Amino acid sequence: MNRRKSRPLMVGGVMVGGGAPVSVQSMTNTDTRDAAATTAQINRLALEGCEIIRVAVPDHWAAAALPLIIRGIDIPLIADIHFDYRLALMALEAGAQGLRINPGNIGGRSKVAEVAAAARERGVPIRIGVNAGSLEKSLLTKYGGVTPAAMVESAMGHIHILEELNYTDIKVSLKASSIPLMVEAYRSLAGKVDYPFHIGVTEAGTLATGTVKSAVGIGILLSEGIGDTVRVSLTGHPLHEVRVAYDILKALGLRRRGVDLISCPTCGRTQVDLIKLAEETEARLKVLDKPIRVAVMGCVVNGPGEAREADVGIACGKGEGLIFKKGVVVRKVPEEKLLEELMKEIETL
Repeated sequence: MNRRKSRPLMVGGVMVGGGAPVSVQSMTNTDTRDAAATTAQINRLALEGCEIIRVAVPDHWAAAALPLIIRGIDIPLIADIHFDYRLALMALEAGAQGLRINPGNIGGRSKVAEVAAAARERGVPIRIGVNAGSLEKSLLTKYGGVTPAAMVESAMGHIHILEELNYTDIKVSLKASSIPLMVEAYRSLAGKVDYPFHIGVTEAGTLATGTVKSAVGIGILLSEGIGDTVRVSLTGHPLHEVRVAYDILKALGLRRRGVDLISCPTCGRTQVDLIKLAEETEARLKVLDKPIRVAVMGCVVNGPGEAREADVGIACGKGEGLIFKKGVVVRKVPEEKLLEELMKEIETL
């Protein structure tokens, strides 16, 4: 796929835009004022592959906790701030490597200018985060509600504020819980600016439904080359957000992290307990960060072909299965030993 050309910027040590790999973000759900809990969650997310973390900074006490949090983590931190420009200044002073603000709601022009100057001095980018749930009332009146055009106009208004202040280290998001609305807004803005895009379906839902909505919405945009950094928004532990984000990127061939597991849906031809075997294999593979493909297949129709094309695979028959490695059958194994024998072959790669 041809990716949209966007200008590069740096969030700490992570390049966003400019053809860099699509980076994976998440957001903590701890109380930012609890520095120890927030630091612990960020480090756990980093182990899972999170490359940029965002934290809510709703008040002075949360901002005051940022220096301790930043000292305890190894990935860039973005401070999410609304309404009070002083919190943005505190976050920058604390060492935040990014800001998520809307210039139109943190104070008058002089206050926005103060934040932009402080961010420019430190080389810190600002994300303009437009959300369908918090559009300006004037735009809702003008367009008769939330529309892609209203979202784009909101984004362009915030962009112009920063551009007039000679600040262009910008990335933009246009999030909505409605996939058609979100997709059309991003498509429209993509033709107007070359700033990198942070993409995601906001308030996507719980793990099951939110994963589907995120995969569809984010997948559409990425397949069209739109998107430079991504956050999957799920109701639950943010670890799921990181895992789902990588699954989406892997499905599109944009990132290779961890194991790509292929397993058949089972049918009347299956003569082993393939569902149990696939689930146990997936659980064992979660701890591995090997960019390999593993196939767990249940019958002789598609099984041998998929197993042969994978790095390691199983093609099952009646109560047994063939172990494939790099396209070659290495041995036949009874059903009760398939998982262990499969893992042995994976460990040798």
